[in-house]
Amino acid sequence: MKLKLFALAPNPPKVVPASPTRPWMDDFPARHAYRCLPLAIANSYGWEVLSPYSFSIRYNGGPKADDIVFKADGAAPYLSHFVTSNFTHGIVTFHTGHIFRTEPGWHLLCTGPLNRPKDGVAPLSGVIETDWLPYPFTMNWKLTRPGTVRFEEGEPICHVVPVPAGKVEEVEPELYDVADDPELEGQYRAWRDKREEFMVRFRDQDPETLKQAWQRFYFKGEFPDGGAAPVQHTSKLRLAAPVDLRKKR
Repeated sequence: MKLKLFALAPNPPKVVPASPTRPWMDDFPARHAYRCLPLAIANSYGWEVLSPYSFSIRYNGGPKADDIVFKADGAAPYLSHFVTSNFTHGIVTFHTGHIFRTEPGWHLLCTGPLNRPKDGVAPLSGVIETDWLPYPFTMNWKLTRPGTVRFEEGEPICHVVPVPAGKVEEVEPELYDVADDPELEGQYRAWRDKREEFMVRFRDQDPETLKQAWQRFYFKGEFPDGGAAPVQHTSKLRLAAPVDLRKKR
């Protein structure tokens, strides 16, 4: 499937595969936050639009557009074309610099960089019908308190993920007791028992358990009895970077 990006200027903000790392995860001893595979996969689940400038946003907490002031570090002649306050009430609007087009039947989830909390500002999410839309969308953030927020050059300001159009509306959630599925209940109980045994040994400072440090069932795509998952298991994502096919004029 193709995700096409049509640049609206000669040097638009860079779009790259989302980074698999996060500074706050790197700070854990032995980087053990990355052992949470769903978290680690989500980090790189899509593409990021990067800021071309380092700049600060000063907010006095008011509802007007001019209650928000932007100031770049050094020369940034097009800062106002990239980031502005269009919607007042503490909303900051970023222009991605591209028209995104997906194939028929695919939309684009647009949100903030995943698992990258930022003090004083929160990203707002949207789902865009990029399989027909002939104009660009913006990425918006909501300032959450008076004060100053910074974005650095190369910091992601937007995270995009293609999603199938209309499929979520076809989902029919159903609630059961776990005992209604004996096979699933047996697998769950086996995992729970192994987990409890592991934690007892861990609390007792068992040397082999401490060396093992954590159980790897999900990370390895295995059932508690060692059997492999019956579907494709993903332990790492490798997404393609955009290829520049612009005609040189």
